[in-house]
Amino acid sequence: MGKLRVHGGELAGRRLKAPHGIRPTQGVIKEAIFNVLAAEVPGATVLDLFAGSGALGIESLSRGAARATFVENSGSSITILRQNLEALGCADRARVVHTDAVRWLESHSAEVGAASLVLLDPPYGEPQLERALQLLDAHARGTVVVEHAAGDPLPALKSLRVARERSYGDTRLTILRPGALDQS
Repeated sequence: MGKLRVHGGELAGRRLKAPHGIRPTQGVIKEAIFNVLAAEVPGATVLDLFAGSGALGIESLSRGAARATFVENSGSSITILRQNLEALGCADRARVVHTDAVRWLESHSAEVGAASLVLLDPPYGEPQLERALQLLDAHARGTVVVEHAAGDPLPALKSLRVARERSYGDTRLTILRPGALDQS
């Protein structure tokens, strides 16, 4: 299993387990996300879609998010995610949903609209990313953070606008906000 750490907040430095076969978010990217979102995280309601180990949602909880819903389809990742939440004492502020992220988005539009922060880190080249972003475009009212392959363009969206984009090697970080203008 890979070695991940929580980078900031009350759990800074604590280790996380990572399932085999996932590409965990690099520390520099995690820092970039949470530096940009620093004022938005305390008290936030977070959705961590394609959650994997839960590293991004757990980072949010460590930095003061009120609660997080983790949506993940892989059974082995769900097991690791639950272990991470228990080991770090975050399980009481977390809900873990074992299902496909797109299917969950299709049936939980009210929860999507109530989330102040949505984090997406699907496997690179994941064909469901486009559909997930279309559903978020229709229902999200908060900030949406997408970690994706630098060469993979995101679909055109109507409501969500690029607030910031940065590349880190083969990874692109795109922050979307309702009606935002690009501030890269």
